[in-house]
Amino acid sequence: MSDALYVGRRFRTLNVLDEGIREALAIEIDTSLPGERVVRVLERLRAWRGLPQAIRCDNGPEFISQAFVDWCERQGIVIRYIQPGKPNQNAFIERFNRTYREEVLSSYLFENLDQAREITYRWLITYNERRPHDALGGLPPTVFREQKTAKISTYQLST
Repeated sequence: MSDALYVGRRFRTLNVLDEGIREALAIEIDTSLPGERVVRVLERLRAWRGLPQAIRCDNGPEFISQAFVDWCERQGIVIRYIQPGKPNQNAFIERFNRTYREEVLSSYLFENLDQAREITYRWLITYNERRPHDALGGLPPTVFREQKTAKISTYQLST
């Protein structure tokens, strides 16, 4: 996703979700998010949650970059690209992106990237720990995850 600071400077977000648990694992915010940066975010998540068997993503330049593709191959992770122009193949991330846009990106005028990161961080806590999800029987994702012993199935990525 992308947005702009109050002064007009553009920034992007990398949204990483666990589609099985419906948990937002990370939202990385910066002016540029190339494939190498995506890999760093996934490496950081590895220590916390392990690696997925597959990653569903669009065909953005960061996801078709050699750095990302090679890293996934070395880790044994299958990349499941959605077809261009077929957002329904990634419906959960599209729904999440809409919610994030409405509740954060369109609701604030950010002065700087740190402010966008802080507001996003607080929103993620609410989204994951307090907000009930119908698909999870009315439980927040972290509560649902704690009740399940299974590992993550796939990540979804979006910028």
